[in-house]
Amino acid sequence: MAKKKNTPNSLVISGEYGGLLLSVSELLEQARRTSARAVNAILTATYWEIGARIVEYEQRGRNRANYGEGLLEKLSKDLTSRFGRGFSVDNLESMRLFYLSFPRFEKSETLSRISAKDNSVTPSRKLDDNRFLLPWSHYVLLVRRVASAEARAFYESEAVRGGWSVRQLDRQVRRSSTSGRRFRRTKKQC
Repeated sequence: MAKKKNTPNSLVISGEYGGLLLSVSELLEQARRTSARAVNAILTATYWEIGARIVEYEQRGRNRANYGEGLLEKLSKDLTSRFGRGFSVDNLESMRLFYLSFPRFEKSETLSRISAKDNSVTPSRKLDDNRFLLPWSHYVLLVRRVASAEARAFYESEAVRGGWSVRQLDRQVRRSSTSGRRFRRTKKQC
């Protein structure tokens, strides 16, 4: 009798190949999730730094900025023509608010000052320092919808701890603001 050769079809049928396919697929899916989180963390840190640079430019060493100069409109137009979508006036304003609302690193050196001193490290390495644990969309919601720094810090930590999606975070913020209004109305009626 002639020996049966392993052909690609016979490998597909075997259980061993199914295990290999499953383990390779899981590895690729994990790598994709990890790389997406890393890219999002770098973009979020970049948007914070863009906000810092906008504020620094607006203030030019003064305690308060002049906002009537149309800076965001011009910057939006120029960045959009150079890099495409993502740099609307609203998005640039969100970046500016993000920096102002999460000034965690003002006491130490800002990334722009660090990068000026240390040119040996790549830009993505400078920005990938896990300062922001949530995706950009979460921070946009927090800076646009939550007024106090304490409440933003609370929602940020709860969203991280609970692994909340942006929809879950939005629902929690809305629920809290609605119950707060009810409480204030009830308190006034007493």
